[in-house]
Amino acid sequence: MGDRIHIQMMDKFAIYINERHQAQMLNNSKKGLELIEYLILNQNRPVLNQRLLSTLWPDENSSSNPATALKTLISRTRATLNKISEGLGNCIVADRGAYHWEMLPDMTVDVCMIEDILSGLAAYREDHGKYGEQIERLLELYSGDLLQDSEPSEWAMRRAAKIQSSVLEAVDQYVKLLLEKKEYDNAIRICRQALDIDNFNEQFHMYLMKALIETNRNTEALTQYKHATHLQYRYFGVQPSEDMQEFYKQIVNAGRTLEFNLEAIQNELIESENQSGAFVCEYAVFKEIFNLQIRNLRRLQTTMFLALIMVSDIKGEALDSMKQAGIMNGLMEILKTNLRKGDAITHYSPTMLALLLPTADYKTAGMVMERIKKIFYSQYPVSEVKFDYRVGPLRSASASPDHRTSP
Repeated sequence: MGDRIHIQMMDKFAIYINERHQAQMLNNSKKGLELIEYLILNQNRPVLNQRLLSTLWPDENSSSNPATALKTLISRTRATLNKISEGLGNCIVADRGAYHWEMLPDMTVDVCMIEDILSGLAAYREDHGKYGEQIERLLELYSGDLLQDSEPSEWAMRRAAKIQSSVLEAVDQYVKLLLEKKEYDNAIRICRQALDIDNFNEQFHMYLMKALIETNRNTEALTQYKHATHLQYRYFGVQPSEDMQEFYKQIVNAGRTLEFNLEAIQNELIESENQSGAFVCEYAVFKEIFNLQIRNLRRLQTTMFLALIMVSDIKGEALDSMKQAGIMNGLMEILKTNLRKGDAITHYSPTMLALLLPTADYKTAGMVMERIKKIFYSQYPVSEVKFDYRVGPLRSASASPDHRTSP
């Protein structure tokens, strides 16, 4: 057969004959498509009939005669493949009590190419140029997670996770090399490609921020920091790690000249001065403000209060994600509008906000929180959301901390 055949399995399943997409007919048979995917991932290794049956029909009986059902599926799938390209059905080869997928001479499969590159990378450890070429080819072939657009299956997800982990480990080694060689522009490009594969990978976010700082692109580094911390907070409900927070400090102090730092700080101060209401900040900034206030309280003989606000479903159930986002955004606007400029606010978790209130005494702090609660319920009267808060001084005061809960 003279056709050049390429099979894509990263992101989605597709067959290209002489670079033209020709797999539409397979969409009519989900079992047939799953059969092909499974056999290709076990290429040249016979898969026993019983294993095929348990894989393709895990929660059901294929029929009263499972062997016949499997043979019928094999026959129909071969016929469909032959319609796509003459002789393509011959890739499904019968063994004694098993089947396997046999590659044709002019056939390539992206996932097999990726695994071949991964297995051969060790040979290029000392040849940085060729090692880089292999990594570039890996990223080119990795158009998405393995079969992520296909029907979910445990066997595919396990293989997908293993491939993703191996690819990112190889890319990690390459980025380290680029940073050592001070090839920061290449490092930035590769990191962005790696984050397309796994946007939650904190290490690549930090590599990217380092490269941006080294090329004096501090605004981009700060944007990247905010994006990374937002992902952690939005999807996992966690604050940035200590390493990530250290990077924030590096970004803030990354100006290579005094003029740059002074100009940036001045612009920040002017912007803050023109804004009304409380100061909303990243958790890392809030933490710095908190610790600075702790140091100053005893020396200045002043008091500052820490408050926590948590919203929850009144029935104790988990909040719908869309409703939760709307409620938290609305609450943040209430706080920004109704608190003073000297107050600081940050997200502590997906359903909790932390506040620093430089107020005179506990009674005043409690009155502030009761007023916020009243405004909240006036704006969300039928939301079935409970508003809880806790407020207390950062150092010993005459009044002890209390806990208020909405009725």
